[in-house]
Amino acid sequence: MSRMTVDDAALHYDDLGPADGIPVVLVHGHPFNRTLWAPQAQALVAAGHRVITPDLRGYGDSGVTPGTVFLSVFADDLAALLDHLGVDGAVIGGVSMGGQIAMEFRRRHPRRVRALVLSDTSAPAETDEGKAFRNRLADRLLAEGMSGYADEVIDKMLAPYNVTALPEVAAHVLGMMRATDPRGAAAALRGRAERPDYRATLDAVDVPTLIVVGADDAYTPVTDAERLRRHVPHATLSVVDGAGHLPGAEQPERFNAVLLDFLREARLGL
Repeated sequence: MSRMTVDDAALHYDDLGPADGIPVVLVHGHPFNRTLWAPQAQALVAAGHRVITPDLRGYGDSGVTPGTVFLSVFADDLAALLDHLGVDGAVIGGVSMGGQIAMEFRRRHPRRVRALVLSDTSAPAETDEGKAFRNRLADRLLAEGMSGYADEVIDKMLAPYNVTALPEVAAHVLGMMRATDPRGAAAALRGRAERPDYRATLDAVDVPTLIVVGADDAYTPVTDAERLRRHVPHATLSVVDGAGHLPGAEQPERFNAVLLDFLREARLGL
């Protein structure tokens, strides 16, 4: 694990694999941390890629910025991390909120995106109902902590059948959620509530793009992935059977096969 500072926030990250490999940045969702991507990092490094997995500010080992953290702040943190590492362009991927951060990164730093990987995410701006929900949840997490919330949503983060069928995965996901600082989670929820509409950003995407979704995702179902695909017609869309909102954790071998095939066929030439 390595560390850097951006605007007084300590950001922790892993930078794995050969320095001359194609750099792949993987962004976790809420309320997780960089260890969510451990199966992908292992497979990508074995295939010769350089893998960069940050803990977003407010999550994992990174410092907390209380209040409101907009997705633009997370995206600019990624840009600062790439500057710190001397990486000009990279494959940018993310799951759920991490996918929205990847889209925000594309919106703000388009020349640095060599390919996009969007897993279990959605592009439209938040609805008024969604904004109210996220702000209420932020208040709740600050008042009660993360444990009750984690227990309530575990069977939505994972497909319900995987909570019992994959106990080690469920324990890992629960552990990440419970360990998240409520101040960081709340700040991200408030910022995410104000996110822009990314559909115009997707309309302009001209780089190789992979869209992945768990077949039984309760939060961003297959229909959401199909809507993303309509904005990026050249994108590859893959539905991972036997998975919910976190297919990279629930079905890592299937997810990794899709990701590695995409990277091979993209001919990135970085």
